[in-house]
Amino acid sequence: MTAHGISPADLAHCRDVIRTGSLSFHAASRLLPGRVRDPALALYAFCRVADDEVDEGRDKTAAVLRLRDRLDLAYAGRPLNAAEDRAFAAIIAAYDMPRALPDALLEGLAWDAQDRRYATLSDVRGYAARVAAAVGAMMCVLMQVRCADTIARACDLGVAMQLTNIARDVGEDAREGRLYLPTDWLADAGMTESAFLSDPRPGPVQCRMVRRLLTEADTLYRRSEAGIAGLPASARLGIWAARLIYDGIGRQVRRQGYDSITRRARTSRVQKLAWMGQAAGLTVATFVMPRPAVMYAAPLPEVAFLVDAAGRQTRTPARSVAVLDTLAALSRRESGHFDTGHFEGGPVLVRRSA
Repeated sequence: MTAHGISPADLAHCRDVIRTGSLSFHAASRLLPGRVRDPALALYAFCRVADDEVDEGRDKTAAVLRLRDRLDLAYAGRPLNAAEDRAFAAIIAAYDMPRALPDALLEGLAWDAQDRRYATLSDVRGYAARVAAAVGAMMCVLMQVRCADTIARACDLGVAMQLTNIARDVGEDAREGRLYLPTDWLADAGMTESAFLSDPRPGPVQCRMVRRLLTEADTLYRRSEAGIAGLPASARLGIWAARLIYDGIGRQVRRQGYDSITRRARTSRVQKLAWMGQAAGLTVATFVMPRPAVMYAAPLPEVAFLVDAAGRQTRTPARSVAVLDTLAALSRRESGHFDTGHFEGGPVLVRRSA
């Protein structure tokens, strides 16, 4: 058994999951020290499998409710008999992982199951906080970093990465009936959600929306850099590499003229190696350069709850009211009983069984 309680066999399985399912993180993780890399691989494997089940499964609602049950079992010390679950339960025990962090991910995936739309950029950031920044906050816990300023910058990085993913996948998402662009952007352009989803095609309006997302991501990437110096010295290279590799995806979208509808931006192994080399130089600078004032900027309002949770020295035993309400709505959907509701990101029409 390893120092963090993950069995070698389970860890090997998690490594394989990431090697095939998340090439960018796998590349960056190779630069992390073993004491951080191994639990990080286990964390990402659990999150990857959970995301895939919701994203690719036929019954998204059931997938979210299964994830709820899996988290309950993991926090009870009785994980599902699967490598990812056993490894995640070991992380919970070894690092006193605040429950609010994986619950945030659960809530974001529940929003996906609800086919939620996001009216404003702030709403999109709220979604990104849950499905990406929560993972960044959990990474801080694995590194035993509880400084609020450092966690806030890690959350900036998570939101920036998710905005990059959204910008890259506009066409792919639309063809699957998913929409993460702010709906007020569509309205301002005289477009309806249904029209966009029924016939996604590149054009000046769509390209401007992708550009706006990447501009927002750029701002957050720059803010995130200040926090890397607050991480353990041995972990900085891997995080710098992750920051540059994900930003590289956005740069590829730009080179394609912001057309992420007919083309999906991809980066090569050679490019990743180049960004890793650049990361080495930037890592050296963290030891000699003073920390910029943005290090102490207030967290994004959408991630403040994550910063608070990750900064605690003990994990909370119960789910938040917001998460419980979201899960209750999904449970009603699963049983076929629904009312018309309104959610933070905009109205959602739900049915009541006869």
